[in-house]
Amino acid sequence: MNNGTILLVDDHTDLLSLWKLRLEGAGYTVITAESGEEALAAFSAASPNLVITDLRMDGMDGMALHDAVRKLSGSVPVIIITAHGSIPEAVEATRRGVFSFLTKPIDGQLFLEEIEKALAAAGHIAGGEDGEGWRQEIITKSSAMEELLSKAKLVAQSLTSVMIRGESGTGKELLARAIHRASPRAKKKFVPVNCGGIPEPLLESELFGHAKGSFTGADRSYQGLFRSADGGTLFLDEIGDMPMALQVKILRVLQDKQVRPVGDSRSFSVDVRIISATHQDLEEGIQQKRFREDLYYRLNVVSLALPPLRERREDIPLLVDHCIKRLNKQNSRSVTGFAPDGMNLLLEASWPGNVRQLFNVVEQAVALTTTDLIPASLLSRSLRQEPVTIQTFDEARREFELHYLVRLLQMTSGNVAHAARIAGRNRTDLYKILNRHHIVPSLFKS
Repeated sequence: MNNGTILLVDDHTDLLSLWKLRLEGAGYTVITAESGEEALAAFSAASPNLVITDLRMDGMDGMALHDAVRKLSGSVPVIIITAHGSIPEAVEATRRGVFSFLTKPIDGQLFLEEIEKALAAAGHIAGGEDGEGWRQEIITKSSAMEELLSKAKLVAQSLTSVMIRGESGTGKELLARAIHRASPRAKKKFVPVNCGGIPEPLLESELFGHAKGSFTGADRSYQGLFRSADGGTLFLDEIGDMPMALQVKILRVLQDKQVRPVGDSRSFSVDVRIISATHQDLEEGIQQKRFREDLYYRLNVVSLALPPLRERREDIPLLVDHCIKRLNKQNSRSVTGFAPDGMNLLLEASWPGNVRQLFNVVEQAVALTTTDLIPASLLSRSLRQEPVTIQTFDEARREFELHYLVRLLQMTSGNVAHAARIAGRNRTDLYKILNRHHIVPSLFKS
């Protein structure tokens, strides 16, 4: 049983080993680090559910580590332990968002209770597969995706309307289904509707239902998708494509919690949680009078942004493996994967169609391969795009330094002394870096 993953940080190795054993005995997966710097690297790699750190450490201390973790993830709680606790320190830690500030020696039972409280506050449910079953369809090890899923788990517990943003093919409906499964409404229906995929004359009837004889072809009554989702979740995909006339009626349903079918004089009460999704810029739509501002604020109470596949390339091997296993089972095949040069092509492609396009490419390759290991030659036609070249570390650093220095000199009008103070370097060092990039400060003087 895995009750959650904890990152444990202390520069005293004996204490680190002791607490690791105790926490593993309580059913937690424990990752250890002996410094704040090591902990940050481990945090990005392992995406823990909780961080527990000593306050006093050489180099980066516990509060500095907390602040760095908050920048990476606003939803992972941090517990700080110290042998030198004081009231001002505890107040400051609380002000900065530390979940708990505990003073040594710590009672073992109290410690476990604080851990359970922290994990519960972060929306993590202990208990192995049941705790993670809500997100089983989402394949990822990306820290950006893990952060997003942590937020999704928290918002799932409320009735708050959620808007999912993301490019086409990123998996907006998968995330909506995951939120539904993690919510108290999980045993009721999840009803998806593509607002852009149904002709406008039929969309009102689909959403709100119609009475028998209300229009030509209405030979029987239809309750509509709102009433079908009563007690559950209605997923309005591509909400930005909804006609303005229907936006008014959607807003009325959200306000009154009642629907009136087309051609009917009666209204029916509905209890529905709305999750909407879009790949469009709805703020621009409001400016252009294509989307109602009042409806936007009703739907966009919590906004979740799905990263495109090009920003989570570490997930590509996982997604490919998942897709191949599914296709093998479906087609009674025994494909083992892609040859190394083929996987490199997949890792470097730009993926404008995101995960949907990746699965399409893998399915095509599996269908055409005559060997268990798919060669790169089967990918060249299906990708049909220039691969994205990933820079070397030195190239990326040079590019960052160049942009940073130019911006710094623009801000300071070429004043190197002022620029050095902002950069936290002495003026001689900054001159050396400027010379390395062939930048002349005088060119930036007003």
